[in-house]
Amino acid sequence: MPIPEDVTGDEIDKDVRQELQSLPKTLAEDVAKNLVMVARLLDEDPEGAYGYSRVALRLASRVAAVREAAGFAAYANQKYGEALAEFRAAKRMTGNIDLWPVMADCERGLGRPEKALDMAGAPEVHKLDKAGQVEMRLVAAGARRDMGQLDAAIVTLQSPELAANSVQPWTARLRYAYADALLAAGRQSEAREWFAKAVEADRDGSTDASDRLAELDGVEFVDAMAEDEDDEVQAPASSEASEHEDKGEDKHLDEGDDQGDKD
Repeated sequence: MPIPEDVTGDEIDKDVRQELQSLPKTLAEDVAKNLVMVARLLDEDPEGAYGYSRVALRLASRVAAVREAAGFAAYANQKYGEALAEFRAAKRMTGNIDLWPVMADCERGLGRPEKALDMAGAPEVHKLDKAGQVEMRLVAAGARRDMGQLDAAIVTLQSPELAANSVQPWTARLRYAYADALLAAGRQSEAREWFAKAVEADRDGSTDASDRLAELDGVEFVDAMAEDEDDEVQAPASSEASEHEDKGEDKHLDEGDDQGDKD
């Protein structure tokens, strides 16, 4: 797959670059460039990111960072079985348990929420940092909802992290998940409160909490672009009528023709 000229491979993280030092220099550069493309396209063009991840995987399947990138690219394309296999391979290579929550979410994607809950209660969870533990809580709550256990999902999300006033990278998503679960349970006033709190914490727009809040408040947004386009369509007809008036042309139109001009 083509690599844009502005991609050098130097954009990758230092830790990944260090992993690639086990490869011949030219090969390491090629792999690095493909990994940069995976990271660049993952959110906006998952299919493109997946394509580049397969190239990197073909070039260096024994590099843990490559297996991890391939896992995230597959995950973004809802290829959960493939993603889980890649994450497991990366975990075997490094012994790192940071991927545990996303591996559990892959189990959800494969229709195995019970397995995801088993992973949520495994000893590995205690080795996760705070962000990882919050992510695991989100996955566990999702698994509960998959199983129709809505009240249990709400309880799962109730935690010190949810109640904390300080804003962390995970705060908006945690509050949003809690609000969404409350709304699904019919607790609309509480859901509105937590969607509002999610908006306060969502500084980078990672959720659509503001839209959900507006929806609950009955606010309708008008598409300004669409209105502008409508005005542009109407303008030529007005100009033409003005021109005809200036020329003093005969404008004896019957009622039906007049209505058609307005349309």
